[in-house]
Amino acid sequence: MLISLKPKIYVRLQPDLLSLRLVGTTHEVSGTPWLAIHDAKPMQTLATGEEALLHRDKLNVRVINPFAHPRTLISDFTCAEVVLKGFFKKLASGLSGLARAFQISPIFIMHPCIEPEGGFTQVEIRALHELCLGAGAARVKIWQGRELTDEELSSGNFPADGKLLN
Repeated sequence: MLISLKPKIYVRLQPDLLSLRLVGTTHEVSGTPWLAIHDAKPMQTLATGEEALLHRDKLNVRVINPFAHPRTLISDFTCAEVVLKGFFKKLASGLSGLARAFQISPIFIMHPCIEPEGGFTQVEIRALHELCLGAGAARVKIWQGRELTDEELSSGNFPADGKLLN
């Protein structure tokens, strides 16, 4: 099966921290999920992550965190997708010789690291799934529970003390 040859990206998401790591390596990109956008029509992305803060004092530029909302993990789906794509591009560009592995769309294991009161709704789970697909994933698994080890991520055998949401 070719699916096992696909690279796996472990995505840990909190309102103030987004990290992507290529499973089985130490290659990781993490930071606050900021997005700097120019308020032109159509929306123009200027930067993601900490680099976005460099644009905060510019005219007609908004710097937002699309994952910061008191009731839900995603406050702006379109901007969240741009941020995830930006972090994914940073991860791929930092891999030099391994970057060709990303020509095959990877499997994203999305780990929202919050516990919302009442659990995640079906709408939130679907939004997380669609967010990963829009960022370039071929397949998406959404995990709720403790942080996963490389062995668990590589094998796809997730522990019983958590659960796959999709």
